[in-house]
Amino acid sequence: MATYERIQKYIRNKYGFTVKSCWIAHAKELCGLKPSISPNRKDPEKRVHPCPPDKLEYIKEAFHHFNIC
Repeated sequence: MATYERIQKYIRNKYGFTVKSCWIAHAKELCGLKPSISPNRKDPEKRVHPCPPDKLEYIKEAFHHFNIC
């Protein structure tokens, strides 16, 4: 499985912007995957930085590229 860093690098090289790792985790949840919870996350039930809708399609495309979702 691709790491968050590889996904970020792929999107940065292909589309020219960087996505946050929390956006990738949120996108995984939206795809039905179970991402690991960050140890520094204060509330596992609350998402402080959800993935913006305009970035979600780019992250999903990266998931397809890496055969994740």
